[in-house]
Amino acid sequence: MGFARPIDSAPRGVYKTIPCLGRVPARPSPTPRPPLPRPHPHRLPHRRQVLRAAPPLAARAAPTARQRLVSGSSALERRAPRRPRATTRPSEGEENDVKLRTTRLAGILVLSAALLTACADDTGGGGGAGGSTIGVDYPRSDTDFWNSYIDYVPRYAEELGLDMKTTNSGNDVATLASNVQTFVSQGVDGVAIAPQDTAAVAPVLQTLAERDIPVVTVDTRPDEGEVFMVVRADNRAYGEQACHYLGTQLDGAGKVVMLQGDLASINGRDRTEAFNECMAANYPDIQVFGEATNWDAATAAQKLQTTLTAHPDVRGVYMQASFALSGTLQVLDQLNMAVPPDDPEHVFVVSNDGIPQELQLIGEGRIDATVSQPADLYAEHALRYLRAALDGETFEPGPTDHGSEIVEVREGVLEDQLPAPLVTRDGGTYGGVESLPFDDDSLWGNNAN
Repeated sequence: MGFARPIDSAPRGVYKTIPCLGRVPARPSPTPRPPLPRPHPHRLPHRRQVLRAAPPLAARAAPTARQRLVSGSSALERRAPRRPRATTRPSEGEENDVKLRTTRLAGILVLSAALLTACADDTGGGGGAGGSTIGVDYPRSDTDFWNSYIDYVPRYAEELGLDMKTTNSGNDVATLASNVQTFVSQGVDGVAIAPQDTAAVAPVLQTLAERDIPVVTVDTRPDEGEVFMVVRADNRAYGEQACHYLGTQLDGAGKVVMLQGDLASINGRDRTEAFNECMAANYPDIQVFGEATNWDAATAAQKLQTTLTAHPDVRGVYMQASFALSGTLQVLDQLNMAVPPDDPEHVFVVSNDGIPQELQLIGEGRIDATVSQPADLYAEHALRYLRAALDGETFEPGPTDHGSEIVEVREGVLEDQLPAPLVTRDGGTYGGVESLPFDDDSLWGNNAN
């Protein structure tokens, strides 16, 4: 942790900034003493008056012969012996005063040593190189995916030597803005956020840019604003993989429901547009019912039930995130549409996240596929890029050393697009898209605690 940030509204000369202590009251400047008055020139003693203080040498009486004899022979004998200087024992009150001053001085020395030690720890230890402190805002904690992300973040913070302050914005951009202001007031060195409303987050990014605080966004890419890096998977690929899986399973004809996320989010738009474009280009005989849900489970369940009731011949459901998983299974059960995969009336369900529950349900045949969005890699690389930003590193578009690709998504904005594979029961290839089997050890959902 570095020096405290100055507060412009504080009057000058009242506070000063000290490492570790921050802003503290400053000692007031000593009041200058008035100059000593110069004596009046007419009151100075005259030179003649000064000379009259001692009679001239000629006016002094000459010593007699007897006086010269005595002074020359026994002057030392006539000197009185020097008496030893008397010593006085201090009173009891004086002794107590001395002891009190000594105790105070010792206390000041101990406190100074403690402060110096604390400063040394704060700037060079504990929090890693430079004593860096970051702020991490969790976007929500009501889904298994984001709860997994929340579990991973502290592990990588400790590994990278980063002190961390956390908040949770609850999928609300106003709360996110307030949380970021809290981070700023706490003097954090960098911030990681996952704004769900990517259109409304620009003022938050502007606040951080004005204070030269680097920002890494996770899972989403802001529509406007400056960020050091976007850590995200290719969300268009999510929609395309789901499209090819359902298109293949339905033999290119039929009806499917797409439970969209929030179209104010780049993720919702990317997945929706890619799915629709893929269907139109490759499976034109499949009708898509798109239902906007704002990433809300209750809304998703209600709209799915309405659509399936009106169109009981629907044979596919694409959920853009696992928030809709429980509600979707409930609706299928209520409508007696939850039948095994080998039943001709089976409704193929594709989810998106790769949480442990999804992998288990694929193995049981209750859902059919998912896209494994890497919660572990999101946490790891979000914090690694923050560490790099604080260390002064820079990046260019191109392949990375961890199997991904950095692309420039708009001028000055880089995005590390992490791998997110399609996961199926058999690990087959669908519409040219390879998949991993649900029990593959490389999937983070099979390694989550």
